[in-house]
Amino acid sequence: MLVFEYQCRVSFRNPLNHEKAAEVISGYIDRALGKREDYLDFHKSREFKYYCFDLPYPFESSRVYEAGKVYTVRIRTVKQDLAEYFSQMLPYQRTGEVYGRGGDLKIITKKMLECVYSLTPILMKDPDYGYWRTHMSLDQYEEWLKVNLIKKYNHFTGKKLDENFQLYELMEFKNRKPVRCDYKGITLLGDKISFITGKNETAQELWYFALGAGLGNSCSRGNGFMNYRYL
Repeated sequence: MLVFEYQCRVSFRNPLNHEKAAEVISGYIDRALGKREDYLDFHKSREFKYYCFDLPYPFESSRVYEAGKVYTVRIRTVKQDLAEYFSQMLPYQRTGEVYGRGGDLKIITKKMLECVYSLTPILMKDPDYGYWRTHMSLDQYEEWLKVNLIKKYNHFTGKKLDENFQLYELMEFKNRKPVRCDYKGITLLGDKISFITGKNETAQELWYFALGAGLGNSCSRGNGFMNYRYL
């Protein structure tokens, strides 16, 4: 398993508020997926998508991206065919809000990870209860994070991991209050979290996987994108 990163260069047709960026980039990626029938079916399916992306950078202190300026969006995936498709199609995609300006494809080196931390909010979608703190303890939330990541990994690899291992040594919330995740008129709440990784083989494999597939729910909508630091 390898993690691929496509560094996609884009420009916006009009000034764009930071809060709308994830939705706009999602639409841009969706447009590319809709160009081929098999990827359109993949996009419409309810299966794991195995890709994630961060917000455009450089980040503007005004919280408004400038029209015409070139920004970079990192799109990661553990699916090589999808990474190659993105690199072939995204430079030529246009929507009413964004257009491609080229990009570069690389592989994230697989080395011992010291820590991973979310650049976009980690989201838990619960249609019955909403934000997890209203109905779950911290222990339950931590268990959910681990189980959700293992489930996604097992589905991708066809393996069944033994869940008796230490995924991380330390978990630290970086937000004092929930972080808004706006999409199509709906506001959900997530968290930005930093983890000191477990140094066992299983934990390292899962965290490397999370770099490409994201952590939590709705990663293909701009949530759960993880950055990293090597040991």
